[in-house]
Amino acid sequence: MPDTQPRADGHRVLADLHALRAFGAYKTGVHKPTFSEPHKLSLEWLVQKLPEAELSATIDGIGNVFGTSSKPGPKLLAGSHLESQNYAGWLDGPLGVAYALEAARVLNADASVNGAVEVASWCDEEGHFGHFLGSRSYVGQVTEADIDAARDRTSGRSMRDALADMGLTGRPRITTEPGRHVGYLEAHIEQGDALESGRLAIGVVTSIVGIWQYQINFVGEQNHAGTTRMAVRKDAGLALAKFCVAIDERFPTACGPRTVWTTGRITLDPGAPSIIPGGAEMLFQIRDDDPSVIARLEQLLRTMADEASANGPCTVSVTKLRTGAPAMMDAGFQDAIEAASKAVAGGRSIRMPSGAGHDAQMLATVMPAGMLFVPSIGGISHHWTENTADADIVTGAEVFVEACRRILGG
Repeated sequence: MPDTQPRADGHRVLADLHALRAFGAYKTGVHKPTFSEPHKLSLEWLVQKLPEAELSATIDGIGNVFGTSSKPGPKLLAGSHLESQNYAGWLDGPLGVAYALEAARVLNADASVNGAVEVASWCDEEGHFGHFLGSRSYVGQVTEADIDAARDRTSGRSMRDALADMGLTGRPRITTEPGRHVGYLEAHIEQGDALESGRLAIGVVTSIVGIWQYQINFVGEQNHAGTTRMAVRKDAGLALAKFCVAIDERFPTACGPRTVWTTGRITLDPGAPSIIPGGAEMLFQIRDDDPSVIARLEQLLRTMADEASANGPCTVSVTKLRTGAPAMMDAGFQDAIEAASKAVAGGRSIRMPSGAGHDAQMLATVMPAGMLFVPSIGGISHHWTENTADADIVTGAEVFVEACRRILGG
């Protein structure tokens, strides 16, 4: 890459990320749930920064922030999200927004670049009110009824009330304008240890897994914990525990090489120490980028539930809550990221799938999309100890800006 071409300013990117980190600071991470005061301050910060990149700022009716350009030529959309999981890390989301802002600063002012980078901050990627609400709204997958029904998973506050508190009531939601963008590019921390363990700088994302979620209910018989003989108990909690063990015993024979599954929440009813649970519920999730593998595992899950019900003493039912189609990342975008890595990062990159869901998979339904990863220290994410070395953040920013330049043909 010729030295005359402007590059990312690493110090500026780090300063942006630390400014965002100050909103909702918690230990070494942040607590910045969707539509909280720290989230609101983060969105306002971005609105103030976008003019530095020759972009006009807008917040739409679901809390997405857009920076749009009037520069002639093709437009590349780039971004991520600014809210966090509860008591979580400072880079999950903001890294991609800071990179997009920096790419827009560098390239939109460069007359040799044909076109411009536009910036998006998607609302609620972390699913406080519902999964990927902001990016799904942009691609036309969220109805007004969906917003009416949405509740904060922690507090129960309605999304309508939250939008009103944000001053967004009655504001239109912005949806994709066909043909406006050549595609969408997102950067993120890896949230795993593949890059760190391989001493690599960049992950070129090939695909983003689909996420399927299930509610599995166990119905037994509530009774006294002290007077009910073990032989006649119908303990729904025990049935759930045995079912969890059975999943780990039987799924490995039917899964794919990258399949993962998780029981993320268990609830016992009534949940008292002196009462045998009459009901139990588990929220169960499967992730893979091959829908045929998911179909096979879902059938196995339902077969196991039927077998458990037939054998007793409790009945088991499976309800699918969420279907998340996997997304393939655009081959041309992958090539651009890899070429950028060779140009400015010594080619220390690897092509890899994403085991986490991202807004890019929503954007991939309406335009070419790509993602790049930077290393996560210890592979930790969704926890306040999440971190990435400054040098890796700066390298990632340089690769991101160069990838944007190549995608735009500059």
